[in-house]
Amino acid sequence: MFDKLMAAQGKAEEIKKRLDTISVFGEVEGGAIKVTATANKTITSIAITDEFYEQADKEELEELLQAAINKALAQAEQVSATEMQAATKDMLGGLGGLFGQ
Repeated sequence: MFDKLMAAQGKAEEIKKRLDTISVFGEVEGGAIKVTATANKTITSIAITDEFYEQADKEELEELLQAAINKALAQAEQVSATEMQAATKDMLGGLGGLFGQ
């Protein structure tokens, strides 16, 4: 039983490492602001076009940046949930005897 739990923990760590290698994106204003994050919800880059930056006011920039970040994080959440769901299915299959299945 302990071996199965250790294997499940190892699988979870493996998934977390894999999520670090998956990039997700959020963009607004036709790509004027682009946010890149990992599926582990770490922002890795923010790009704002010079043209947009020169014409935008502070409030508009803040609102659109927030929207782009939220889009990227929502996509990260979706990818993470899908990966974890698949892993949980695999882990529970391996732990079936533990739960009387």
